[in-house]
Amino acid sequence: MTTLSTSRFASSACLLLGIFLIAMNLRCPLTGIGPLLDIIRVELDLSATQAGMITTLPLLTFAFFSPIASTIGRRCGLEHTLMLSQILIIAGLMARSMGSTAALFSGTVIIGAGIALGNVLLPSLMKRDFPTKISTMTSLYVLVMGVGSAIIAAISQPLATFANTLSISVMPSWAFSLVSVIIFPILAVLVWLPQMRNHTPPTKDTAEMDSHSYLWRNIDAWHMTLFLALNSFLIYIFISWLPTILVEQGYSHHEAGVIHSLFLLFTAVPAIVLIPLMKKLSDKRMLSLSLPLMMVIGLVGLNVAPSAAIVWAMICGFGSGGGFIVALAMIGLRTETPHQAAALSGMSQFFAYIFAATGPILMGAIHEHYGDWHVVLTLSALLALTCCAFAVLASKSSIVSSRSIQKPLVSTAMVED
Repeated sequence: MTTLSTSRFASSACLLLGIFLIAMNLRCPLTGIGPLLDIIRVELDLSATQAGMITTLPLLTFAFFSPIASTIGRRCGLEHTLMLSQILIIAGLMARSMGSTAALFSGTVIIGAGIALGNVLLPSLMKRDFPTKISTMTSLYVLVMGVGSAIIAAISQPLATFANTLSISVMPSWAFSLVSVIIFPILAVLVWLPQMRNHTPPTKDTAEMDSHSYLWRNIDAWHMTLFLALNSFLIYIFISWLPTILVEQGYSHHEAGVIHSLFLLFTAVPAIVLIPLMKKLSDKRMLSLSLPLMMVIGLVGLNVAPSAAIVWAMICGFGSGGGFIVALAMIGLRTETPHQAAALSGMSQFFAYIFAATGPILMGAIHEHYGDWHVVLTLSALLALTCCAFAVLASKSSIVSSRSIQKPLVSTAMVED
């Protein structure tokens, strides 16, 4: 009996470690680019538009692959598809480090495809393996994503400097820095191997199930999609432009980089708070409302009182990171099966990443037209207010159903312990 309990504990620990490693790889391959963008532009002689595409291209890739990720997962199984996501990330990291413009862009697309599979299917895995702990597990893996991205963003420049001191001639210093994160998807592949051994093929009803196309006609599914889309739009504006905004407001490049890293770190902090809180709240609407409201406060504060930018950046990070957690958790909580969760996740992330990809380009164009960031920050605050409304609608206590009569969240699968 003791041996059996030990075996189960080891199996569960291996599963959790695999999930967290996969989660870490859903951001780390991308967040190290920002601090190195100027170096990459100079060495590869990229235009401003090409440099902007380095951050926009992954979002477009997410949007393209998100709708088909649930289909791949349904046909191949979650374990195999998540393994594929890590293999794609490894291949993309290797391609991106070859040092040419073509390799940089093609590698970024491959990485984006791998991340898209993980983005869509991890909520489905939460639904299947942790049906009574969806909020807790979602919060934990988003925490890992946020902490990992902040660390990689902070060390990417020192790694490039280290590569210069070693006089590595095989690849440029920026490529050495970017490829260094390959250790994490390699670890994920190794840890995930036992899940492949224990994998069982999809059941007959899963193989024959429809594509959940009714979700595209369901108003509740659209509420959840728009909540995630607006939240993602605002996050990627900050990720792309916050350092530039801060420099124009009088901060040094170093100070802007520190504040930007704090923003990324604080996108992970909500997980610590939401892990115990979401388990206790049967009605999550007020919690959902408070998060985009924090973004409104942070954006207005950054606009009218830039001297306290470090405070506003942390508030915006907490609100946007918390909104991302709640949006993903509601996908699991408001669906009936892992496959419906994956389909809704694919739909919402498709539109979220399409919308988010336009954010940096659109706000950059607005800034260029008006010559300052005040209009951009004002428009962003108005979008955050709009996000408040969809946050409340997305957090209703009912199942997203293909039937006209919706079910309340009363089943044991929906009630968290």
